[in-house]
Amino acid sequence: MSGLGSHDETHRPKRCLIIGGGISGLSAAIRLCDLAAAVPSSGPRFEIELIDSSERLGGTIETVRIGEYLVERGPDMFITDKPAALQLCLQLGLEDRLVALDPEYRGALVVRNGSPVPVPESFQLLGSARIGPVLFSPIFSWPAKLRMALEPLVRRRRESTDESVASFVRRRMGAEVLERLVQPLVGGIYTGDPETLSLQATLPRFPAMERRYGSLWKGLRAGATAESESVRGARYGLFVSLIGGLTELLEAAAENLRGRCAIRQGRAVTALRVVDDPERSDRYHVELSGGESLEADAVILALPAHVAATLVRDIDGVLSEQLAAIEYASSVVVVSGHRLDEIEHPLDAFGLVVPHCEHRRVIAVSFASRKLADRAPAGRVLLRTFVGGALQPELCELGDADLQSLVSEELQALLGVAGTPDFVEVARHTSAMPQFVVGHADRVSAIFDRVADLPGLAVAGNAYHGVGVPDCVASGTDAAEAVWGGWAV
Repeated sequence: MSGLGSHDETHRPKRCLIIGGGISGLSAAIRLCDLAAAVPSSGPRFEIELIDSSERLGGTIETVRIGEYLVERGPDMFITDKPAALQLCLQLGLEDRLVALDPEYRGALVVRNGSPVPVPESFQLLGSARIGPVLFSPIFSWPAKLRMALEPLVRRRRESTDESVASFVRRRMGAEVLERLVQPLVGGIYTGDPETLSLQATLPRFPAMERRYGSLWKGLRAGATAESESVRGARYGLFVSLIGGLTELLEAAAENLRGRCAIRQGRAVTALRVVDDPERSDRYHVELSGGESLEADAVILALPAHVAATLVRDIDGVLSEQLAAIEYASSVVVVSGHRLDEIEHPLDAFGLVVPHCEHRRVIAVSFASRKLADRAPAGRVLLRTFVGGALQPELCELGDADLQSLVSEELQALLGVAGTPDFVEVARHTSAMPQFVVGHADRVSAIFDRVADLPGLAVAGNAYHGVGVPDCVASGTDAAEAVWGGWAV
């Protein structure tokens, strides 16, 4: 375990335990170590330790080599307009390892009556800055196109309360836009149901557009103009990855922590309670699998909310109930490698999303080696097919063989994929995607208010303010700064 700061042993070092070794926990550890390193040698000392139940750090992030394929079992890229993950990469010396999406292939496809068709150019999840591509798209009927064209005439919503994504889209753009395009696009990100997903928690810029401009068309056009006028300094693509996969970020983070933060892997935390001794300054008692126990001044729970809920039950029953109330969905990613000459479709996009109304058994298919070069050998393509989610949870219960058969049938029907794949890999993400249902922001605010009343405790992860890699990095960093602020160093 590392001591940072003064070597004067007359003062007991402050200790923080970070429980959870995903990117949120790693980010928290890096930030705490950086803050501790900046304290003068005459100041207090610190001990920072990260504990993870798995033998592998990274949580859902995992990159593996299968022959000449580079396979991501979890996320395969991150967005840069939320800067936290990009900034972490730069801090860790990964600037030369960043790779943007392949410019040869752009856009996405959506299934319409069993066939893939292009998503209209410039369409951004809930709307478009340009009417032309939408009017000429085969996705929508002419009544639906007329309804969309009239969107600027729809009155602003007077209520300031949260509403579902589905309610917002129906109100402003019409039911067909929701069913045919928004549901599969949003479902592909959150593996959720737009009927219950919170607009404010998932896509807050769209209600902000409505309030400011009175129209999504106007707001998106204004945003496109502002973006084109603000290009200065270093520019990265909207989505980036790392040459060797996102595991490179985990490896760089672990290397950064070497000598600064002790890391225990393969040890589960089984209990957490407040030390009940007024003569002791330690705040928390932590029990590990195997019978070992630790004490700490601060604890960061970088865990799924439902796991954190079980650990805080003896500390604060109300907080435990609040955390347990955050719902989760499961999904499965079936990754497969194929010969290009055995696929009828040209795969001239980054991927394919599937509306629920098409009654297919997959959520989406990512053309992984179209998005990112060198993910598959020459003449081959790497596909990542997503199954399950909030709308088809029963499919996650299938065995690997049944999932492989299901995906093979769907790929043949949708893309004309034939032949025997070079490999098939099944990656399960059980209760891994938090569902930001209507009212989520208020629930999270209540959770953080409750946590603030427990000195030395912080929470981090994808359950609170966002599900992407940048959101997790920011969450871990914020948790570290909350602990540090409580120490009043």
